[in-house]
Amino acid sequence: MAARLLLLEDDPAIARTVVYTLERDGLAVTHSLLLRDARQQVQARAFDLLVLDVGLPDGSGLDLLQQVRNTPAPTPGTPGTPGTPSATPVLMLSARGEELDRVLGLELGADDYLTKPFSPRELAARVKALLRRAGAPAAAMAAAPPLFHDDTVGQRISLHGQPLTLTRREYRLLACLLAGAGRIHTRDALLAAAWGDESDSHDRTVDTHIKTLRAKLREADPSREYIQTHRGMGYCLNL
Repeated sequence: MAARLLLLEDDPAIARTVVYTLERDGLAVTHSLLLRDARQQVQARAFDLLVLDVGLPDGSGLDLLQQVRNTPAPTPGTPGTPGTPSATPVLMLSARGEELDRVLGLELGADDYLTKPFSPRELAARVKALLRRAGAPAAAMAAAPPLFHDDTVGQRISLHGQPLTLTRREYRLLACLLAGAGRIHTRDALLAAAWGDESDSHDRTVDTHIKTLRAKLREADPSREYIQTHRGMGYCLNL
């Protein structure tokens, strides 16, 4: 049986990436955009782990953290039935990286704290570590084969085990996006990663290569778009 997670995150783009990453690893994820919905979810059923964003339109994930730590949890398999005081692992997400914010979250009962922007792979690793410590079923944490494989020595990238035919620039672009999956990369950062100090390259060069890269990814996997444009900001690779 897969471990059950509740994700409280109001940013749809971040939530999609996190849900996809965790479900790919065999975890069952329930997503809430708002604090009030997450409260209803926690009251209705038992979860093996909670991933809570701090800054929300209708409150803070810290409020739910306090509620979880101070209120008996539902007995697993018996929705709505109070059990023992909850020791459910909680991982907090926040754009606030100051020490005081992290300390507050941990003192309120969080088991881990991750600052945005973060790597979805790091989040998944932290989630699985918390589940292991909590004694979650081993089957729930069985890792699925990686979506992308980056052969840094041969400078080749595979998608679903299928090697992509990439130029040297395309490889560098995709490797940069892959290393920071889930994060927005500016055109200047991508330009530096793929072209270095070559002065004859510019922003439109990045856009042109991204367009070609998208076409090759779409050919390998027509079911989805991996590279997302953030207007005025840059590009992001969603896993």
